[in-house]
Amino acid sequence: MSTTPLKKNDVSFDPSLSSHQYVADLLAQANIEINGERPWDMQLNAPGVIENALSRANLGLGESYMNGDWDAESLDQFFYHLMRAQLHLRVKPTQLVYHSLKAKLFNRQSAKRAWEVGEKHYDLGNEFYAAMLDQRMTYTCGYWNNATNLDEAQEAKLDLICRKLELKPGMRVLDIGCGWGSFMAYAAEHYGVECVGLTISKEQADFGKRVMRKGLPVEFRLQDYRDETEVFDRIVSIGMFEHVGRKNYREFMSVANRCLTDDGLFLLHTIGKNVSSTPPDPWIDKYIFPNGELPSLSQVSNAAETLFVVEDVHNFGADYDKTLMAWHDNFEANWLDFREQFDDEFYRMWRYYLLSCAGAFRAREIQLWQFVLSKKGVVGGYSRVS
Repeated sequence: MSTTPLKKNDVSFDPSLSSHQYVADLLAQANIEINGERPWDMQLNAPGVIENALSRANLGLGESYMNGDWDAESLDQFFYHLMRAQLHLRVKPTQLVYHSLKAKLFNRQSAKRAWEVGEKHYDLGNEFYAAMLDQRMTYTCGYWNNATNLDEAQEAKLDLICRKLELKPGMRVLDIGCGWGSFMAYAAEHYGVECVGLTISKEQADFGKRVMRKGLPVEFRLQDYRDETEVFDRIVSIGMFEHVGRKNYREFMSVANRCLTDDGLFLLHTIGKNVSSTPPDPWIDKYIFPNGELPSLSQVSNAAETLFVVEDVHNFGADYDKTLMAWHDNFEANWLDFREQFDDEFYRMWRYYLLSCAGAFRAREIQLWQFVLSKKGVVGGYSRVS
């Protein structure tokens, strides 16, 4: 185990201390106690949790939680305290060096591997996601500016995107990573546009084709974004860029550039990280989003350079905390309907996913950005709507 230099009053590693005492002292800086009485305190149920977390970071911590080896009454608060204190940046487990190097050196999001996340995550079943998400099946961050519930927040987000894109009747819109088609249906119904959506999930494509109203000008294509060649008036990508990977950011922007008219607009909605050099989270990579990777602000702008003018950047990452907590409430409320389909380990895995991410957004460790891009710059300037 190696540690990064710590600031004054930080707990440095002392070989004479036990792993348990070292971690207890470290957690105290985040106002977390081991076996304490507060909702965010860590309750140990089995030996080895501390050692597993020290050697394998979130991969070890997450797997121990899935096994029931530890708990926290309020898991989202546990992760908020942990990440707000940035304790995850202070310990560098040596066992994860290979994972970090692999993310930097290899293209883990190649065209061949791009389908893996669809098969492992998005194809869990449409009924499962329908029980967790809003009525439109929108699996991205809602916009809670004036919303009081999940349905309102998701509809507000969809309308915000339509207005940012300045949609007009008769326009053709490409949705890269269309999910279950919530944006396409909303844009077609409320703004009179025609939409083509790309997805790598068979379940999503089948669902979209079934539920779209007859006559609604919406088309689902089960294909990788790199294979699209048509030209559109507008392009949108909502929550898909996280699956592109640093080796492919430039190619993604090149595809968007070639598929957009010269006077068109491209809206990119993506989760992002604060530091470019951090590797993908190993637990999320293994259990939730295979081959996924969050971009940094500089990585997005570098990929867009010479291809697009960045007209606007809007960060409402704190809204993802509310969205994830709403998804978690729905997941808990409907879990009994899926218990025979998924086991208890899946239940704990899904709770860990939703609540650890909520804590991370609450701590502002990760962000949610909406970029509006144009190919040559909007003459007279672009004005953001709110």
